[in-house]
Amino acid sequence: MATLLSILLAASVAGSVAQSPSGYRSALTHVDSKGGFTKTELLHRAAHRSRLRAATMLSGYSTTSSNSTSRPRLQSGQAEYLMNLAIGTPPVPFVALADTGSDLIWTQCQPCKLCFPQDTPIYNTSASTSFSPEPCSSAMCQSLQSDNNCTLWPTYNRYSYDYADGAYSAGVLGRETLTLGTTASAVSASDVAFGCGSDNGGDSFNSTGTVGLSRGPLSLVAQLGFGKFSYCLTDFFLPSLSSPVLFGSLAELEPRGGDTMQTTPLVQNMAYRSWYYISLEGISLGDTRLPIPEQAFQLRNDGTGGMVVDSGTTFTILEGSAFMVVLDHVAEVLGHPAVNSSSFEIPCFPAPSGQRQLPPMPDMVMHFAGGADMRLHRDNYMSFDEEGSSFCLNMLGDDATLSGSVLGNFQQQNIQMLFDITVGQLSFAPADCSIL
Repeated sequence: MATLLSILLAASVAGSVAQSPSGYRSALTHVDSKGGFTKTELLHRAAHRSRLRAATMLSGYSTTSSNSTSRPRLQSGQAEYLMNLAIGTPPVPFVALADTGSDLIWTQCQPCKLCFPQDTPIYNTSASTSFSPEPCSSAMCQSLQSDNNCTLWPTYNRYSYDYADGAYSAGVLGRETLTLGTTASAVSASDVAFGCGSDNGGDSFNSTGTVGLSRGPLSLVAQLGFGKFSYCLTDFFLPSLSSPVLFGSLAELEPRGGDTMQTTPLVQNMAYRSWYYISLEGISLGDTRLPIPEQAFQLRNDGTGGMVVDSGTTFTILEGSAFMVVLDHVAEVLGHPAVNSSSFEIPCFPAPSGQRQLPPMPDMVMHFAGGADMRLHRDNYMSFDEEGSSFCLNMLGDDATLSGSVLGNFQQQNIQMLFDITVGQLSFAPADCSIL
């Protein structure tokens, strides 16, 4: 996952600060920030990753039998943004996939049974003065969505995670100091539960592990103790720009100009307790409320359906029939049906000869429970493909193998998203994320 970011976090160094800070600030960098990709390549790569992510998140949940050789199949493992930090004393660089779809914080560590290549030294517990293994009796070990393996290793908890995209990590759960920030402003948070992965595989996306930002008790959000965080994602086509992520008191929204904060309840899906679900009730294009049945986005009792808010999926995935309604109305505005390009997995429309930019388009509005409306301007749902001379709708429809919808990060550009798990709500407001 491309570029390392600069993080400012006001966290207390163990033993040197008597009181914890009220908020933290960090930054996210897009996985493609150092690739030098063209706009068309960025779109193609994002569409491919969105399909893969959706296939793992929306294809149903299955857990293997509980024994010493099996691992549960978690529904994510990919992500779109990197967080740069360090682990241990002395600190060793740790490039983490920041993922709202997972909870565990983990990094590769010595001695490696199997580790993927990384540019920085591999963390070694024996070289750190602040590492301590987590006993099997602890609440953190009991929170693992994993085979605890405490029968074979009764003293310390060995975790095993399999992600549905083929990635996996296995090792020992422990406690460690995380250091965040630049050399000039580095600060630390002590006693953070994390996975010390000595057996890891899959596509690392240039990371050395993962930082979970979900609702689960092992996530960084939960362990910092504030119960709320926000992020604000910068322009997709300027991937070198970092995006702020804020915790605690710094996470609060400050709507600009005449904009107002919108709030909708977070819904608890009992099958995926750690994910951020919200209730999408309808979609408008301009002044037209689209004819989408109410049940299209409903969360069902078996855990299927509904809408997940996910920073790790680029393009919003809509339930199939609802997507076709949206596609038909976009085609009506553009005056031409979509033509699926061989280089894209997103629907595109041929541009008139000589036209090199998007035409005027009405806003798309997503209507959420509680009266919250997320207004997507043209550039939050459309793009111009220069190489294909076409206008593309940056959304995807699910297929027969999937069940549900995902609010992707392309649609969240320049909208500050505030997740408050203490009161169970998502708030959002337009923002210039590059200056937040």
